Amino acid sequence: MGGPTGRLLIERRKLLDTVVPEDDSLLVEEEIKHERHTSMYPAAVFQLIIAIGIGTFISKALAMTGLTFPIYIGAMIAAACMRNIGEFTHKFTTHMGEINDIGGISLSLFLGIAMITLKLWQLAALALPLIILLAGQTLLIFLFTYFVIFNIMGRDYDAAVIAAGVCGFGMGATPNAMANMQALCEKYAPSVKAYLLIPLVGSLFADFLNSLVITFFINFI
Repeated sequence: MGGPTGRLLIERRKLLDTVVPEDDSLLVEEEIKHERHTSMYPAAVFQLIIAIGIGTFISKALAMTGLTFPIYIGAMIAAACMRNIGEFTHKFTTHMGEINDIGGISLSLFLGIAMITLKLWQLAALALPLIILLAGQTLLIFLFTYFVIFNIMGRDYDAAVIAAGVCGFGMGATPNAMANMQALCEKYAPSVKAYLLIPLVGSLFADFLNSLVITFFINFI
């Protein structure tokens, strides 16, 4: 089997051979631990509401520092604390299966709303510069993910899924990264490492870092 297509298939098979079998068992164990039940969806929604409510106060406290943070940072911190406290103390159950379903629905809504609200005709005068910038950004993110991310993360299946997530994050936002990884994992195999690193770095560390950098340069100007 020759040609670019043949080489691509060979590389894909090599990547799939690097899938760690434990990944599947970890996800299966998590699904068993938090099985989906129709009656638990209201409780899952209530847990999300609690996280958002507590996160509102956390966001206000962060705003008092004088730095600008994304509005959802507080809810993320509250949700992370609730999940870890529940897992550590076993005092209450975090309904992760139901929450994951709600998250998938929310992600689909986000992507749909983002596409519907695009008003490309208003950017007609800037079409050529935008196309040039988009082409440059696409080339840059391709070179960065292939030659940097993929190599640093180990040139295996997990590295490929992480690279796909970085492409989504670099060309859009964290929900785009999650959509990219979800598409790959549903077609081939799960990647626990990717689902741990990309949301953590893309949604938490990157937002804090971006806030610090933007605030610094605004104050500097």
